[in-house]
Amino acid sequence: MRHPIPTVLVTGPSARARETAIAQALQDPSTPRSELSAVILEGLSDGNPVLEISEKLLISRIAPGCLCCAGNLVMRVTLNRLLRQRPARLFIGVADTAHLDQLRSWLSSAPYDQLLALTPDLHS
Repeated sequence: MRHPIPTVLVTGPSARARETAIAQALQDPSTPRSELSAVILEGLSDGNPVLEISEKLLISRIAPGCLCCAGNLVMRVTLNRLLRQRPARLFIGVADTAHLDQLRSWLSSAPYDQLLALTPDLHS
């Protein structure tokens, strides 16, 4: 049986701030560099992305909109696609915190409750 993937919801005032917070978390010396990480970012880059796709970093962008309401299907498909890659950890950059509790609840429900381990949020 697979261990649940540590999953961090990342909030902040802009896409750049959320990406920067994720980049800093990825540079944490306690994090093994040999493991694959995955990132789902809500919203488009400002044209100067902080994060870049590599063999150890998968990045998916989702158009802005509530990830648990209007964007639920897109979020589910994107998340399932990334989970097939078996990342060691997952970051989800959330543009709007209005429904953060609903998103957290959705990620804690079946089938994701067996696949993900939500960790404390990261605020940029």
